[in-house]
Amino acid sequence: MQKLPIFYRDEIISDVKSFSPSAAKPALVVERWLSLSQPIEVCSFEPVTPDNLKLAHDNDYVDGVMNGILKNGFGNKDIAVANSCLYTVGAMLAAARSALVSKQVAVAPVSGFHHAGYADAFGFCTFNGLLITALMLKHEGALSKIAILDLDVHEGDGTREIMDKLQLNDWIVHHSLAYAVDPIPDNAQAYLDSLPKVLTEMASCDLILFQASADLHIDDPLGGFLTTEQLRERDKIVFTFCQQHKIPLAWNTAGGYQRDEQGNIWPVLDLHDNTLKECVSAYLGEVLD
Repeated sequence: MQKLPIFYRDEIISDVKSFSPSAAKPALVVERWLSLSQPIEVCSFEPVTPDNLKLAHDNDYVDGVMNGILKNGFGNKDIAVANSCLYTVGAMLAAARSALVSKQVAVAPVSGFHHAGYADAFGFCTFNGLLITALMLKHEGALSKIAILDLDVHEGDGTREIMDKLQLNDWIVHHSLAYAVDPIPDNAQAYLDSLPKVLTEMASCDLILFQASADLHIDDPLGGFLTTEQLRERDKIVFTFCQQHKIPLAWNTAGGYQRDEQGNIWPVLDLHDNTLKECVSAYLGEVLD
């Protein structure tokens, strides 16, 4: 792998007036990453279809959201938002496929997955791209076992619900940080120290999907507990482990809600920059700070 593949298309973006910046964030993330002079390559991909979404979701729910009858994760019925989800999920799937082929790493600069349940949207999440990706790869025969490493500060409740309903626990290993630790600063280092064990339990998987969320940061308004340095340590632990153990890894940018005094999300972008740099350092051995 000469360059780190980043799967992005402008169709990922939707115009949503929301507390969450996730609908517009991917474009800003990719713009920033391209300005960092890192060895990355922006790659195109194909969107998933509504039928693909139905692997993990109720048929009527998918049809309702896609036709503007039911609310999406942002609480509206905007069909443009629904259509953008075909691309956010498509990016996650493309990154996963790329990582399986290269047996290394790939990135989908997207979010909005882990709160989406079998037949409902919640918390800025409309369709569960983590499980849709897992199910599509399983049906294609591309893997037999997969792990979801959800290091977002919020519970992966939608993921858990779908896994239980569809009885997926025998071949999907699911770790959601918010179920494993009380996210307060006193617990930060102990949790980081526990991460290698979590990863070891995933070592037999064919692929890991990693939610590299920025909302774990201690200054996040929705409740983080890691400092900037600790968040970077989290990323280094994950990337180094997967690289050394040759476990294919596809990661996304997930949550992050900080804003500066002007209302811009530069603090979140700074954290995503750090994740990219740790990824490049672990896999390519070169990073320009």
